[in-house]
Amino acid sequence: MTKLKLGPIADDTPVKMAVELPAGLHRDLVLYGELLGRSGGQGPIAPQKLVVPMLERFLASDRGFAKVRRSVGAGRRLGD
Repeated sequence: MTKLKLGPIADDTPVKMAVELPAGLHRDLVLYGELLGRSGGQGPIAPQKLVVPMLERFLASDRGFAKVRRSVGAGRRLGD
């Protein structure tokens, strides 16, 4: 078989998750969405729209996680 320059393509199919949040955390997310919407000159932003960017920002800023992720390799889990 021919050796191609591209390796395997990562599966970027979205994964649906259902989570239960404590009431206080939900209230804080609602308030955060209202404040963010106001500061951006738009209406309130729904809490479910905040979760992905917040998690991405959190993971990107965690130096310990970034170090382990680099050593394990992107796309792999620690147990693999």
